[in-house]
Amino acid sequence: MFLLLVAVVFALCFAVSRRRDPRMLRNGVFLTAAVVFGVLGVLSVAADRSVVALLALGLLALALPISVVVFGVALIANGVTMLRKEGRSLGNQLSLIVGVLVFALPVVAVLVTVWFGIVGLSVAALIALASAYASAAFVSFAVYSVVYGRMRHGVAPTAVVVHGAGLRPDGTVTPLLRGRLDRALGVYRSEAARGNRPVLVPSGGKGADEVRSEAAAMGEYLAAQGVPAEDLLLEDRSTTTRENIERSAVLLRDADRHGPLLLVTSDYHVLRTASLARRLGVDAQVVGARTARYYVPSAFLREFVALLVENRWVTVVLLGPFVVIAAAVVVGQLTDLLR
Repeated sequence: MFLLLVAVVFALCFAVSRRRDPRMLRNGVFLTAAVVFGVLGVLSVAADRSVVALLALGLLALALPISVVVFGVALIANGVTMLRKEGRSLGNQLSLIVGVLVFALPVVAVLVTVWFGIVGLSVAALIALASAYASAAFVSFAVYSVVYGRMRHGVAPTAVVVHGAGLRPDGTVTPLLRGRLDRALGVYRSEAARGNRPVLVPSGGKGADEVRSEAAAMGEYLAAQGVPAEDLLLEDRSTTTRENIERSAVLLRDADRHGPLLLVTSDYHVLRTASLARRLGVDAQVVGARTARYYVPSAFLREFVALLVENRWVTVVLLGPFVVIAAAVVVGQLTDLLR
């Protein structure tokens, strides 16, 4: 029963926090915790009366280490696919790196414990804690990214801003970018059918390896789909997600377009974009376009790492005390050895 009460508390926290601002990253923590404690609570209560529920609890405990192994193998396989299809950039290698770490870190933890005794045990405990924190944070991020990206935000946007994503060598849009544009077109036409006619803002400058700005290519694509010129407002100077939001907001303000915005990006990118818009003080919600399946694991990992960097002080506050304690134990043991 206690677990169910914890689940209810987290569910209430999620409902209140989401109502205040659906873009908050903590919403994902509340939602994931509510689901996990809810499932465990229901099974725990039912286990006293049902052999099936008791068996399910046992299988759940057994499924955890199995899922870690499956997760590691899947990440390594995806990493190989990414290297073959997308090239050898660091971002494309993330799933392979994390997959290797899934198997390497437990081995390292065991070895340092065997070799260095209490000092190694402190290091192993720190590795386990950091891994647990990263795993829980990533699951919360991934779950809420999917949930948030498919929410109906209930806003009548004054503009739909499409975030750029690179062009082909000939200056035409890539399949990834076309997915974002088609998602934006769907929103634009849906709003027009309801009597609201937002302006479409393709946002993206010209990269060093591009023959023209992303905004120009996106504007050309949208015009070919029947969007009239008066409903297009190109923002062709931005080079980052932050600049996409900032420069688009300024452009719309200069054009005397005031009101909430709807930002369109890929599904893996929605939560970080929403969080960034909130920090910039821009009245905007975000919707996501679907991405090729093989691309999703590395893309989510890349976004998660970027969020950890952007919110690094949260990580420091949460893990800092444990790092200090582990360091104190190690220093104490080394001091004893040197006496």
